[in-house]
Amino acid sequence: MNVIVIIQARMGSSRLPGKILKPLGSFDVLTYVVERSKKIKGVSKVIVATSLLPQDDVVEEWCKRKDVSYFRGSETDVLSRYVEAAKEYNPEYVIRVTADCPFVDYQLATKMVEKKNETRCDFMSIIGDLPRGLAVELFSYHSLNYMNQHGKEQRHREHVTYYAYEFKEEFSWDTIEACEAIQQPELRITLDTEEDYELCKKIADYYIEDILVPTEKVVKFLKENPEIASINAHIKQKPVV
Repeated sequence: MNVIVIIQARMGSSRLPGKILKPLGSFDVLTYVVERSKKIKGVSKVIVATSLLPQDDVVEEWCKRKDVSYFRGSETDVLSRYVEAAKEYNPEYVIRVTADCPFVDYQLATKMVEKKNETRCDFMSIIGDLPRGLAVELFSYHSLNYMNQHGKEQRHREHVTYYAYEFKEEFSWDTIEACEAIQQPELRITLDTEEDYELCKKIADYYIEDILVPTEKVVKFLKENPEIASINAHIKQKPVV
C-alpha cells in the first residue's frame, strides 16, 4: 500500500510572513513538520509542495540542503499542486499536512493509516474536536484526482479537500476517534500570527530537543499552563471564501 505525505508550504503569509522557516526550539518550523510527518507509520514518502514564486526559492533550497523531496507548483491553485506533486509517486493514498502546524499528530495519523488498511475508503475523518493545528487528512489518490476534475470554485482550488466536504455523498467515508486527552478545541496550536508563534515557541522551549514530543504531552502542557494557552486564545481563524 503506497501512502505518501504532502506538506503544503510557502513563505507568503499576510499575518506572519516567512513563518514556516522561523526558528522553533533547536530547529525551525518546517523541520518539526517534516520530521513528525516521517514518523507516520506506513508512509513511503514525505514531499514538501511549495509554490513557483521567487520568495519560495528558499523552501527549495531548504529541501535540497535537508535532502527532502519537494515539488513546486501553483501558489493559489493548491489542489493542482497536490495532484502534480503526487503524480510521480502514483500513490494509493495521500496524507495532507500543512507546514504551519509544527506539532502535527503523527500518532493519530498512524492510526488513520492502519484503519484505512481495513476499510479502503475514499476519505478518513476524525471524530472529536481537536485543537486547531493537530489534525491531518487522509484520502485516496483517486479522490484527489476526482476533486481536481470537479472542484471549480476558488475555495475548492485553494483548500484542496473542500470539495469533498461540500459534496460528501460523492465519496465513501470512514472515521477514527481521537483520544479524549487531545479533544480540547479551545486550544490553538498552529501558526498564523505572532501570538501563535509565541505560544509554539513556549512549547518547543519546554520540550527542547524533543522534536517528536507526543501531542498528548503538548496538550497537557497547555492545559497545565493556562497563561500560555491564553496567548493566542483571542485569535480568529480567517474564513473560507
